[in-house]
Amino acid sequence: MAHHKSAKKRIKQDSVIRLRNRYYKKSTRTLIKKLRELEDSATAKELLPKVISMVDKLAKRNTWHRNKAANLKSKLTKHVNKLG
Repeated sequence: MAHHKSAKKRIKQDSVIRLRNRYYKKSTRTLIKKLRELEDSATAKELLPKVISMVDKLAKRNTWHRNKAANLKSKLTKHVNKLG
């Protein structure tokens, strides 16, 4: 167990950050799944900017690697363009 005040604080901060990251990652993955399942072009084009924004935020916070974010955005954009 941590003996220093700063170490105890760091443990608390890490747990809060871990939960926050888990929430953002899970909600983004759910939206990506919804986007991939869509068949309607108009709905997909509406949802795409929101998903791309969420992916960018995860990459900015280093929750996801920037290359993973770029690959996801590219594949999702191709998918939406193929629908329409």
